[in-house]
Amino acid sequence: MNIALSILAIYVFILLGYIAKKIFKDELAERGMVILSVYFLHPIFSFWGLSTKPISLELLQVPLYYVLFSLLTIAVSFIFARIFFEDVKERSIMTIATAINNTGNLGIPLGIAIFGQESIIYTSMMSVANTLMTYTLGVFFYSAGTSSMKQAFLNIFKLPVIWAAMLAMVLNFTGVVIHPTLFKSLEMGAYCTVVLQLMIFGMYLYNMKLGELNFKLLLHVNLIKFVIMPIMTVWVLFFVLPLEPFVASVIFLELIVPLAVTNVNIAALYDCKPVDVASLILFTSLLFVPFLLIVSFALSFFGIEHFG
Repeated sequence: MNIALSILAIYVFILLGYIAKKIFKDELAERGMVILSVYFLHPIFSFWGLSTKPISLELLQVPLYYVLFSLLTIAVSFIFARIFFEDVKERSIMTIATAINNTGNLGIPLGIAIFGQESIIYTSMMSVANTLMTYTLGVFFYSAGTSSMKQAFLNIFKLPVIWAAMLAMVLNFTGVVIHPTLFKSLEMGAYCTVVLQLMIFGMYLYNMKLGELNFKLLLHVNLIKFVIMPIMTVWVLFFVLPLEPFVASVIFLELIVPLAVTNVNIAALYDCKPVDVASLILFTSLLFVPFLLIVSFALSFFGIEHFG
């Protein structure tokens, strides 16, 4: 029940975005909201996220594992993209989308619902790592669909979120404490980012037509997301790496959550088929709940009781 409520509470904002676009149509410009989110609100979100708790080298182990598994996902997806896709934009989407997960909007509350409050420190750190990957590798691959390799690389440094993250990390490691009043304003901006991001996703879903779905892209992304990578990661996390079962379970959860809504923002910013990307997020979100139940049962069968 807690899991279902956590997911439904988040998806309400997606529904609001869909309804708003349905009512006001062209009066609401998705791209303008994407620019507002990416250039102004997401730097605030990133700065706030990296300032909430002191960062220790011990804690960095968890996001490091998360990043390594994400890079493995990108490598597998890249191979699939080269073999099965010829369109440059579809190759870019295929390569990066499966590695940018909804670790913030869904991963953190879901971690609380399944594992309790002690999971927050781990899910928060992985959410920060995921954000940094989004605005580095995500920007590179999505912009590579419409730009040269050199331009795609330079695009990473044109977004303020990277500089905001670097500043926050420097202040965190040097022990500089943000004034409570200023921190409250950052928190307001961070929550605003999440809500606007979800509503933008809902607006793009309105533009999605069932008859125009990219079934080939949907098939391959979901195959990697829910079959190939879970099988590879669950074996390494629980039976190879020297991790506590609880920590391994939290990492695994963050790796299998649906695609992040941020995928739409970056795809729209660089005109890399954002409607197709929105459909990928929708379908991975719909498949996630039954997939999570199957995973919980399977892990329990193999004696891994922390999950579920």
